[in-house]
Amino acid sequence: MTRHLLAGLTLFLGALVAASPIGAHHSAASAYDTSKKVTFKGTVTRLDWQNPHVFTYIDVVDETGKVTNWAIEGSTPNQLYRAGWRKTDLKPGDTVTVTDSSPARNGSPKSYGGTVTLPDGRRVLGGSAATDR
Repeated sequence: MTRHLLAGLTLFLGALVAASPIGAHHSAASAYDTSKKVTFKGTVTRLDWQNPHVFTYIDVVDETGKVTNWAIEGSTPNQLYRAGWRKTDLKPGDTVTVTDSSPARNGSPKSYGGTVTLPDGRRVLGGSAATDR
């Protein structure tokens, strides 16, 4: 291979890699209203403990008896583990209380972070330290 061909191929491959899409991480404030906080108690229906964020699904009964399944987005599994969570701490049927969670901006039954009181009474941080101050 000639020197010029090798240099051209190197430049082409470098440009190709540089132009490839990079997964961007977004702020919780883009989807959730971090200036507002909601609190609710409910029954865990599902726990998705996987990257990039842990999701806990909770059936919440309002004052009229209507049941709404809320999706509470937490931080990454690693951050929640360091905050005291374990994957085995919650299971369907457990009752939890979520306090100071940021509701979805679009009005859907979703929230981010807050403090979760586990069935054993422990209180653990649910989101990132940057959002849940």
